[in-house]
Amino acid sequence: MTEKHILVLGAYGLIGAEVVTALRRAGHRVTGAGRSSRAAHRRLPGVEFLTLDMAQTTSPGAWHMLQGFDAVVNCAGALQDGPDADLEALHHHALAALGIAACRSNTRVVQISAVGASPDSPIPFLASKARGDMALLASGAEATVLRPGLVLARSAYGGTTLIRMLASVPLIQPLALPEAKLQSVGTADICTAVLRAIETDDLLGQQLDLVETTPQSLPQIIATHRHALGLSPARATLTLPGWMIPMTAKSADLLGRLGWRSPLRSTAISVLKNTPIGDPAPWSRLASAVPTLEQSLEQLQLGPEHRAQARAALLMPLCVSTLALFWGFSGVMGVLSLPAAMRTLLEMGWSAGLAKLSVLFWSVIDILLAAALLYRPWAQKAALAMAGVSAIYLVMGTVVTPHLWADPLGPLAKIGPALMLALVTAHLLEDR
Repeated sequence: MTEKHILVLGAYGLIGAEVVTALRRAGHRVTGAGRSSRAAHRRLPGVEFLTLDMAQTTSPGAWHMLQGFDAVVNCAGALQDGPDADLEALHHHALAALGIAACRSNTRVVQISAVGASPDSPIPFLASKARGDMALLASGAEATVLRPGLVLARSAYGGTTLIRMLASVPLIQPLALPEAKLQSVGTADICTAVLRAIETDDLLGQQLDLVETTPQSLPQIIATHRHALGLSPARATLTLPGWMIPMTAKSADLLGRLGWRSPLRSTAISVLKNTPIGDPAPWSRLASAVPTLEQSLEQLQLGPEHRAQARAALLMPLCVSTLALFWGFSGVMGVLSLPAAMRTLLEMGWSAGLAKLSVLFWSVIDILLAAALLYRPWAQKAALAMAGVSAIYLVMGTVVTPHLWADPLGPLAKIGPALMLALVTAHLLEDR
């Protein structure tokens, strides 16, 4: 085998990062591509990287960088339309343009699609994926389309994060859509298929589902994850009523407009309800069958760090909502109870105007920080700012009103836990 130069799109994502590692381990030269060079350097230090927004590459000329690459692996994708995602541009038009450009430059393409992708699907995610797959295969380029099911990896994102979060709930097992069935596949098997598609010609022009043979119910999947994470079986099950599921999905969609990519958004719920089942037979005839869910999780060897990650993911929304409510309530009460809030400063000899200005200023700061925390792109910085402002409150309170340390209600003593919660939340909000 000769070394090939391979471009991996969506290189720092759940699948992309595993593909990059597998290709490099196989002796190939790899260049990653994606929207954030910062995220790439954190996830894939030492890997060459091109900053590229696929939603902007909807014409063949935009793929001029293909010259010099032997193959392209597309691992980029988005769950649903949003402020930073255009499904039709990303999944369909960009891939159609990539196919034309790859045909001209004699560059092989491996497309990571999704099981159940169909142009007739009522789910925009699956329909746009299918249109892109069809355009790629019709472009004349040497192409292979791989369609994985529920992707299992040592790291977690999206649906796998949600499953691990649910599995980490102590004692009680929350459930929704217990009748849903899914087929899983480990990233190791996806990487094996990618390598075969690049290094041989026997997969050219094919669409192959990468899924285990037997679909598993959602309760089975979560219970198996509990065991793999080293957690005790649930003592009771709490099933979400059907009428609450659309409300939950709409709430998650609204949060999506604020940048929160919740795995409970309507597309994920629709995929679970429609339960696309893949056909494992074509891949099984070409290679060994995809391992079962239990076998894939055993291969991943999930340990204490993954258990801690799952619990941290479960706590993050609770920490964010607690901080937002605490700071928002504090700011609003400062404005509504202005005379009472001013009283301590007046007793210290401050003028009425200065005391009023100080209380109003810091109340507005509290409210603004609470609002900023709810906008995902600003959330981590807002949490750090909360920690900084808490430190200022602690220092100023100690200097201006030191007697409050002896107050039975402990107003200054309580700033410490608030400061630490803000720091912990900032850590939990660290982007992948």
